[in-house]
Amino acid sequence: MIWNWFPKYFEQLMGGLVLTLELVFIAIFFGMLLAIPLGLVQVTGPKWLGRIALAFCTVVRGTPLLIQLWLIYYGLGSIFPSIPGIRESMLWPYLRDAFPYAVVAFTFSVAGYSGEVMRGAFAGVPQGELEAARAMGMSPFKVLWRIWLPRALQNVFPTLAGEMVLTLKSTPLAATITIQELFGVGTQIRQDTYRVYEPLLMLGGIYIILTGIIVVVMRYFENRIPRPTAA
Repeated sequence: MIWNWFPKYFEQLMGGLVLTLELVFIAIFFGMLLAIPLGLVQVTGPKWLGRIALAFCTVVRGTPLLIQLWLIYYGLGSIFPSIPGIRESMLWPYLRDAFPYAVVAFTFSVAGYSGEVMRGAFAGVPQGELEAARAMGMSPFKVLWRIWLPRALQNVFPTLAGEMVLTLKSTPLAATITIQELFGVGTQIRQDTYRVYEPLLMLGGIYIILTGIIVVVMRYFENRIPRPTAA
């Protein structure tokens, strides 16, 4: 086992680690923002909108993330340069970079899987609690904001940790569209040093440590969420 290459690539590894974490947390944040209405509309309607949400979740869950990533990057990425004025606009520095396309793909993936989870979470909130809130004169928005959404998030919080771990383990796919995240840096190290096992072992260890941190942190917050007690 030879590790004399590690100091030379330490800075690149830290940059790849930061990029990986950025991708995970941005995708989880915006993915959950999309997942909440995707799940809610399937429970409350209107039916036509609920069917669109169901179709979105089905397509995302039924197709590999790699295909989604390539379709967005090589699809939209090839269309934007052909639109007049895009290259001269302030958006071009972002649209020519691969990272925003990866964010969109990973966000859609999180939204598709978590949207279905949120549907079950909203449906699982006892109707008696919602009816009691309405009987107290709460508006539909207050019922959602104060009762329905918090109770649904309580039910889905343990699943969110698993979604974060799955998203983390999917980030190596971003290396296929030239993003130098953690796995991309590891691939570069293997190509430069002709070492196969050491970089892979290092990457595996880093992902295990990151997964452990996510699980511990999410478990900490999960234990701090107040749970309803039986009367």
